[in-house]
Amino acid sequence: MIEIAPSVLAADPLHVHRDVSRLVAAGAQVLHLDIMDGHFVPNLSFGPQMVSALRRDFPEMTLDVHLMLSSPGRFFKDFANAGADEITLHCEADGDIPAMLEAIRRLGKKAGISLKPATKVTEVLPYIEACDLFLIMTVEPGFGGQQLMPGMLDKLGELRRAGFDGTLSVDGGVGRNNCRHVVEKGATRLVMGTAAFHSADPKALFEGCGAR
Repeated sequence: MIEIAPSVLAADPLHVHRDVSRLVAAGAQVLHLDIMDGHFVPNLSFGPQMVSALRRDFPEMTLDVHLMLSSPGRFFKDFANAGADEITLHCEADGDIPAMLEAIRRLGKKAGISLKPATKVTEVLPYIEACDLFLIMTVEPGFGGQQLMPGMLDKLGELRRAGFDGTLSVDGGVGRNNCRHVVEKGATRLVMGTAAFHSADPKALFEGCGAR
């Protein structure tokens, strides 16, 4: 089963509930929340309050929190308490990665690692057993609307061959014209920002990507 995870960053900030409701009705199963600190990536987004509000209004949805933060470990408890189901940190961030993954799981949440385009799969192989998901960035993180880098999709197969059997999520430039290829390369979750929120028919978009 292919999961569709709209990236809330692409919603109209004055109409988040309206925009998210439309995509949930179209069949989205996960809400992806990009948390940016202006240091790890050159952009700012939102904090635990947004997660809390989405948990309140969309209790059935999986909340996938992607921490693009220089020091993610400082915020695990805040996002866990706000209602996150999954917390993903970047392997390039500061801190003890194994200890941080363990801390997330101790909070009762699924733990994930994200890889920037320049990061090789070999750098995260030691963490496979401590992860519930891997998030492959197919653009440089920080801003929406970029073009997918096709070569990054090879990381999906590398992780499967290394023995990882959890969620493989792809984030960056995923849309109608390439989503089937992304799935064929091994993705089980498609993070969609602009493509989802700007779609005239999101249900058809999601079904065309393999979601049911």
